[in-house]
Amino acid sequence: MHELGLCDGIVAAALKRAGDRRIRAVKVRVTGHPVDPAVIEQGFRLAAAGTLAADATVELVQDQAEVRCRTCGAEERADGALGLAACVRCGGLDVEVTGREEAFLEAITVDQTDGHDEPAATGG
Repeated sequence: MHELGLCDGIVAAALKRAGDRRIRAVKVRVTGHPVDPAVIEQGFRLAAAGTLAADATVELVQDQAEVRCRTCGAEERADGALGLAACVRCGGLDVEVTGREEAFLEAITVDQTDGHDEPAATGG
């Protein structure tokens, strides 16, 4: 997963859903691939610069990837990047991601027209 492209997509989706309202916060869920929260934060800042999302905070929720070891057959949830490279049970290096890899904008918080924050849940 390319984090900068992901951030471009997050900002574009949030701006589309927000219309002409300022975005205060976004919540992003990433499944199946560990990402560095600092990289997401920086990428979001770059993608949002000069837009209504420029000052928004980013909440990143990461779901663990599901992997299967081709050596011992273990099916586990990967604990970070190491779990994607080596089996947590036998230490074997022949593992494959079996679950889905996806990222989506889970929710945004926008200003109402009267200046108060309004949570705007969104899927996909």
